[in-house]
Amino acid sequence: MAELGHVWHLSQSQAYAILKRLETRGDISVKVVEQEKLPARQLLRITAQGRRRFDEWMGDVSMNSRSIRLEFLTRLYFARIYKPEKAALIHQAQSEAVTATIDRLESLITNLPPEQQFNRFSLDLRLRQMKLIQEWMSDIKTNILDPLE
Repeated sequence: MAELGHVWHLSQSQAYAILKRLETRGDISVKVVEQEKLPARQLLRITAQGRRRFDEWMGDVSMNSRSIRLEFLTRLYFARIYKPEKAALIHQAQSEAVTATIDRLESLITNLPPEQQFNRFSLDLRLRQMKLIQEWMSDIKTNILDPLE
């Protein structure tokens, strides 16, 4: 998982808290394995419920630049490993969501009264971010997905 090191910054305590939450929700099971002369180890396994939640999450679409960077990239990473046949579909769904957001922002800017300068600059920044993400999505297709075909 070193390939996600610049995507996710997770401390050991955060990882343990997340794993505890997943166990409490029933998404993973924990089995304690005793070791001679060492502390007991915990063997973690994804449950059927956890697998269903993971599969649902794989079909999600991220809606803002932060979640696109974090969640979309992580979904694509796992798709390439566990469900390579779905990687292109995940990318396509995210690309369509980005395009829809661009269209919506362009419409908002067009219909904004001229005196609302601060709203215009705010929407313009979001629009520029989405257009950059759209270009970035194209690079991902070219460099990650097309070589898989």
